[in-house]
Amino acid sequence: MNRTTAPRPRTLLLLLLAVTGVLLAGASPASAHAALTGSDPAQGVVAGTAPTQVTLTFSEKVAMGDDSVRVLDPRGKPVQTGSPVGVSGTTYAVKLESGLAKGTYTVTYQVVSADSHPVAGAYTFSVGAPSGTVVTGTAPAAGGGVVGGLYAFGRYMSYAGFIVLAGGAAFVLACWQRGAGVRAVQRLVVGGWIALTAATLWLLLLRGSYTSSGRFADVFDLDLLGQVLQTKTGAALVSRLLLLAAAALFVAVLFGTYTRREDVTEKRDLTFGLAVGGVVVAAGLATSWAMAEHASTGLQPGLAMPVDVVHLLAVAAWLGGLTALLTALYRAPAEHPVEAAAVRRFSRLAFGSVLALVVTGVYQSWRQLGSWSAFTDTRYGQLLLAKIALVAVLVGIAGLSRRWTGRLTDRSADAEPERTELVPADVAGQEPTDPVAAAGTRKDPVPDGDAEPERTELVPAADAGQPAPAREERGTPAGVREQVPAATTTGGGGAGKKADEPTGGGGADGKAGDPTGGGDTDRKAGDPGDARRAAQLARQRAAVDAARRKRLRDADENRFGLRRSVLAEAGVALVLLAVTTTLTQTEPGRTEQEAKAATSSPAGSGTSAASGALTLDMPFDTGGTDGKGVVRVDLDPARVGGNTMHVYVQRPNGRAFDVPEVKISFTLEAQKIGPLPVNPDHITTGHWSANGVQLPVAGNWKIAVTVRTSDIDQATVSKNAQIG
Repeated sequence: MNRTTAPRPRTLLLLLLAVTGVLLAGASPASAHAALTGSDPAQGVVAGTAPTQVTLTFSEKVAMGDDSVRVLDPRGKPVQTGSPVGVSGTTYAVKLESGLAKGTYTVTYQVVSADSHPVAGAYTFSVGAPSGTVVTGTAPAAGGGVVGGLYAFGRYMSYAGFIVLAGGAAFVLACWQRGAGVRAVQRLVVGGWIALTAATLWLLLLRGSYTSSGRFADVFDLDLLGQVLQTKTGAALVSRLLLLAAAALFVAVLFGTYTRREDVTEKRDLTFGLAVGGVVVAAGLATSWAMAEHASTGLQPGLAMPVDVVHLLAVAAWLGGLTALLTALYRAPAEHPVEAAAVRRFSRLAFGSVLALVVTGVYQSWRQLGSWSAFTDTRYGQLLLAKIALVAVLVGIAGLSRRWTGRLTDRSADAEPERTELVPADVAGQEPTDPVAAAGTRKDPVPDGDAEPERTELVPAADAGQPAPAREERGTPAGVREQVPAATTTGGGGAGKKADEPTGGGGADGKAGDPTGGGDTDRKAGDPGDARRAAQLARQRAAVDAARRKRLRDADENRFGLRRSVLAEAGVALVLLAVTTTLTQTEPGRTEQEAKAATSSPAGSGTSAASGALTLDMPFDTGGTDGKGVVRVDLDPARVGGNTMHVYVQRPNGRAFDVPEVKISFTLEAQKIGPLPVNPDHITTGHWSANGVQLPVAGNWKIAVTVRTSDIDQATVSKNAQIG
């Protein structure tokens, strides 16, 4: 059969890995999952009096160290005192030295978001008037540089190792139990375990530098490593290592004891035990990601984490099983090819995995985006669209693979009797009438009590009587000597001699049936050379049989088509995994839109216009369903005496948010005045107003806003502003 030679799998995999590297290299180092949504003093504001502290508000809770927030004067000297402390919710503050001079000050921050990603940035404010000297280049570059790239690669390898380990083991237990004894499949699964273990250790070492200095020299800093072990991410990585020890035991039993069990009942019981244990270990490994990343923070974390675990397990069952199937199709020995029934079982497993991915993926997309506009307006949404497109391509190729699988099943069933047909020895030298049937037959020798073993060699029926070159062209291994029964051998005098005629030179000393033609070559029974010749004969038979099986396997156009389609699936899966890894390092669309909404006011948060009006933007999260938004307070003229106040509540996407209740209070802590409550009137959707708001004295007033989004869900956010 003439067919196009398939591309070498190794070449394609190397090419796709290069594409993967380009995708990972293009990941932005600033892809954090928490955003700065407010500050006091705010970006660019000119304060009339020196503030006593700087407060920062983020879109979610963050972890801070002693030096996470720094405030530098115009000469670059730190003016903060003490360590940052949590004020309320997602707001943090650091005290400043008293009597700050006039000029422009720089605030830098470097924190770790609740989903384990570093967040860094800087902004400026002024006291009295802006100064000519401004400190620049002080914003930390957390998560970037060489360490950031190595950390991203480690994350990719950890995902890939988990998928191959869990999916390959699932393929063996659920689809092809005979594959437990195939060396190529064993190497694949063990390689997945090694990759995941090495990547986890690598991430643990890099974590300290990744979230702090970003210097490669700090990778082996034991102090940083000790700090990492006390964080949520460090605990997740250590838990993963402990679970990998259990996974090593699972792999040892699967490829050791399991392959040696022959009793049907015992093997069935062991299969059940391995399946239960494997699911528990795989779920535990998946949880080590869910507990420290996207699912652990934000909206509905109690539901999001189990959904994330199911999503990871479905990915592993589909793509990991696909990798195992590809290995079996290309690397399984000819005497143990993957059966059509095993391919059919995997097809059903993959279909179920895709359904689970669709359900969990829809929920995760809604949770991380929050609106249709986030698909196109945010980097997370754009990457998600790319991922959806790749999944669609993968499903399309999988549909083609299912068609080849159906044909493979039918062809294999029809070809089975043909492959096991035996022909008598006396017709082995005849010209076969059906090439396919001839290629699948074998010739057994006619029993002969006097014939020695070396005169009864097995050869493919179609190769009997052909010269060595012809046999090599048909797939007979080079170096395998063809031997046929004496009834069909030819001597020096031509073809068609009888078994009792000499086959050698035909000399007088030749004995009947002696293939060498020499009468002095009779061997006695029990000669040690007989055992060696028998062993050699057995090896020759096995080699010929393996060549025949491989020739039949490669001649099956359906199997060849399946191999090509599965290889294409694996290639798309590599790119898909790279996009997914980048997606997990990108700020979710919902968070990005909330940050944009909080900073969309031209006046900024806590700024005063020339007319004296004050505008404050404060993000809130009541913790319930649809509980996030931004509340804006406009106070005019922001002076002692009567003021007009307008309150606006918006959703993260900027639309008006009509919440059940909004309450305002004013407190001047320095003089122990307040809180002075204000109950504004509801004007229209998302808009409240109050006239004659009296503020008796000038000072740094705390303005607190309580927002209630349901009968039980409410939150209070606050900011300080200079009045008078």
